Amino acid sequence: MTFLSYAHGACSIPLLGETIGANLLRTVERFGERDALVVRHQNFRATYRELWELIGLAARGLLSRGVKTGERVGVWAPNRFEWVVLQYATARVGAILVNINPAYKAVELEYALNKSGVSLLCLARGFRQTDYLAILAEVRDRCPQLRDTLVIDTDWNALLAARSIVSEAALAEIESRLQFDDPINIQYTSGTTGFPKGAMLSHHNILNNAFFVAEGLGYTERDRVCVPVPFYHCFGMVLGNLGCTTRGACIVVPDESFDPLGVLETVQTERCTSLYGVPTMFIAELNHPRFAEFDLSSLRTGIIAGAPCPVEVMKQVLSQMHMREVTNVCGMTETSPAATQTARDSPFEKRVATVGRPMPHGEIKIIDASTGEVVPRGVAGEQCTRGYLVMLGYWEDPTATAKAIDAAGWMHTGDLAVMDDEGYVSIVGRLKDVIIRGGENVYPREVEEFLHTIPGVAEAQVIGVPCPTYGEEVMAWVRLQIGAKLTGDDLRAACHGRIATYKIPRHWKFVDAFPMTVTGKVQKYRMRELATEELRGASASSS
Repeated sequence: MTFLSYAHGACSIPLLGETIGANLLRTVERFGERDALVVRHQNFRATYRELWELIGLAARGLLSRGVKTGERVGVWAPNRFEWVVLQYATARVGAILVNINPAYKAVELEYALNKSGVSLLCLARGFRQTDYLAILAEVRDRCPQLRDTLVIDTDWNALLAARSIVSEAALAEIESRLQFDDPINIQYTSGTTGFPKGAMLSHHNILNNAFFVAEGLGYTERDRVCVPVPFYHCFGMVLGNLGCTTRGACIVVPDESFDPLGVLETVQTERCTSLYGVPTMFIAELNHPRFAEFDLSSLRTGIIAGAPCPVEVMKQVLSQMHMREVTNVCGMTETSPAATQTARDSPFEKRVATVGRPMPHGEIKIIDASTGEVVPRGVAGEQCTRGYLVMLGYWEDPTATAKAIDAAGWMHTGDLAVMDDEGYVSIVGRLKDVIIRGGENVYPREVEEFLHTIPGVAEAQVIGVPCPTYGEEVMAWVRLQIGAKLTGDDLRAACHGRIATYKIPRHWKFVDAFPMTVTGKVQKYRMRELATEELRGASASSS
């Protein structure tokens, strides 16, 4: 008998039917005196009771600034304790948190603010060499719905002090009207056909996804979770922050952005039991020259996600980092984000070769993308996901939503996957040409659109090419306008400060024409083959 590629995450534990605020309060009532949040680089520590009180002050401060249920509040900052407080404060007042990538430049910030209609932007003064205030000043006149800003570095205490304007009773009355299906979060993701789309997620989506991933990790109030991944992404704010608070575990933040030495120091000092990261982060930690100095024996579990993990790296994570119960998680922003997860006791080969089985209460099927029919197990096809974890839709974009979620409620992921006889899923490719660079998704069409704005560029095609460090690197093939004399350095310079650094192509190839089909379509697969051969040859000749 041939089994079809369908699996359901049957589970005896019921879904949570509550809001994020209500769930956090239950945790506070159980574990109020235990550590909730430790942020090393800010020397910040709070118990659950202290964090709850701080969140309440911030929530009342937001209300005093005119924030209403359903309004969009943007947060543009690296990892810091105020980000976490704002995440829960917006949830308690029913405002929709809009995650803004700390790497965004002017074009991307303006688009995100206007597309989601952000009315209040909470921002840091800057991050690394980027001056957020200068970028905001550049675009603010073109963002008519943005009525207020809050600079976290200078305005935070004023926000907390403003709670005197709004009583605790008024906040409680607002919270009593919130529903768990209300949208609570907009996270920007992107297809290959244009600008980023805002995935709209509810309390129910992300709270349950966090809860069941934490269940898979075996979290209790005794766990201390090192979260070096960015909060603006689902990995940080959902699987990290919410995953901890649903269980009473402690969120431990090493730095405002990833630093391998900071992670190693934090795990040892805080006796962390769990560690998150994409494979490149674990590689950087394992290869750090001071790695052997640190006692990581407190670790037992964690999450590797964002890109396939090499076998040798997984072996080192298990043995040298003591993460014997590490799990592999896979999904997308539109699925809150985890759609599959390996178990803590999954065989080693399953943890390396697969992304696990469907999440509890979730469904996975693999289909023939041309017919929509479910394929037999062992046959590659498009992975589709259904269940509580599927987003509400793309913010104010019903056309894009209808293309992504079919009439039966299946989210079409664009991933090419295979399901084995035990229900484990392996990702074998992508229907779309998304480039995954060190866990960051780079969408070729978005980069191409920007390159086309540079004077002298007639046409640009962007692909991903193999990279031993990041998994993939961005490469641009460029056809120049007649008479134009541009180099890769010229184009790279034109990109800096205008699009996020991780989107800027590492490799440039200037051509007179692109590989084409007889119908005039660019053959990106052929471009990848040619580029990979050339880069391999260049690497061999230089060694």
